[in-house]
Amino acid sequence: MLLRTITLGCKVNQYETEYLREGLARLGYCDAQVDQRADLCLVNTCSVTVEGEAKSRKLIRHLARHNPGAEIVVMGCYASRSPGEVAGLSGVAEVIADKRQLPEWLARRGLLDVPEGISTFGRRHRAYVKIQDGCRAGCSYCIIPRVRPVLWSRPADDVLAEIGRLAGHGHREIVLTGIHLGHYGRDRQDGWDLARLVRQIARLEGEFRLRLSSLEAGEATHELIAAMAGHAERICPHLHIPLQSGSDAVLRRMGRRWPTGRLVRRCRRIQAALDQPALTTDVMVGFPGETEEDFAATCRAVEAVGFSKLHVFRFSPRPGTPAARMPNRVPDEVQQRRAAELARLGQQLRQRYFEGLAGRTLQVLVEREKGEKSNFSQPPGDFLAQVGPLPPLSPVAAGLLLGTADRYAPVELAGQRALVGRLVRVVAGPVVGGSVRATAV
Repeated sequence: MLLRTITLGCKVNQYETEYLREGLARLGYCDAQVDQRADLCLVNTCSVTVEGEAKSRKLIRHLARHNPGAEIVVMGCYASRSPGEVAGLSGVAEVIADKRQLPEWLARRGLLDVPEGISTFGRRHRAYVKIQDGCRAGCSYCIIPRVRPVLWSRPADDVLAEIGRLAGHGHREIVLTGIHLGHYGRDRQDGWDLARLVRQIARLEGEFRLRLSSLEAGEATHELIAAMAGHAERICPHLHIPLQSGSDAVLRRMGRRWPTGRLVRRCRRIQAALDQPALTTDVMVGFPGETEEDFAATCRAVEAVGFSKLHVFRFSPRPGTPAARMPNRVPDEVQQRRAAELARLGQQLRQRYFEGLAGRTLQVLVEREKGEKSNFSQPPGDFLAQVGPLPPLSPVAAGLLLGTADRYAPVELAGQRALVGRLVRVVAGPVVGGSVRATAV
């Protein structure tokens, strides 16, 4: 039996797809190749934007046309938000509206040994581990609290066992992820929180490093930062802290909880506690009512922190959210200009941060040879990632290798292909073409 998967959206979706792939493999399913018709198509959808839902519908129709007779099962946030609409799409056989039902879904298909988690993440060197679900933040532009409202945290023992399995199968970077990662443990009564979990993960045996995905500034607690500082050899000095806007007036309309000054101070405290950490962020331009002064305040806040990477988004009204009904829309051309200006500033700050790494030792996860297709952005069974067969492994030979540093910098270094998939120490050199040139220690 042949399986084809499509995953849209976040790291949590990618993890959940991999969980079902592993369970279905126990039932005898194999990944369909590009030129093969699948018996079962699994679509994990996104609902963050209207465009995400439109893309989900397009891909479902594409699967129905090119896999006649296949069973199409749809899950994800779009399926949770509009299960009836999804069920009415051509070819859809089943809709999984609640992600908590995934183990039950596998059991209904006849799997007796339903997995507690995953043991591999395809052919990737980096593996995502979902530890939390649900969000109640209530940002006025976001639909996610409506489709994933229930806070849920995995038992720590399950997380630790899963990371041990993944490290044992050669995944050298583990990324903790969740819908609202900083809320880990708040729904439990066992005394676990994110800081305690991170400390325990750092003490596990095996060759791997740990990275955290997005956190709100207030969730980068003193305890968490102390845990990162105390296990610097295991935990990447990198945090993604969403700013969204540097204007307190805009933040209030967004429903964001921390004013700009407080966020900047927390970022500076992180920078003082850790050793030259990378801080990355999300910024939205063109939120309803955003003035030129509001935008200028955002630019000042971005520069004050010195973020090493900006994800710049233009506001897009999401039906079903309070922001979609707000007046004083910012014209598209103004949004485009502001986004371009902020992107230029972000590139300058990124260059400055990378140049500041020169001469220091970095830990790099070597991911591929330069010029080789990247086959690790999705699990191998994912339809969107299938770009033909992987290139054959060449004999061990010196060449240029590409990887990612612990400080979330792309790195290029000379070395043997045998280093691919390994954590190596390098000395950072000049920045060339947006990457840090480095020399292996």
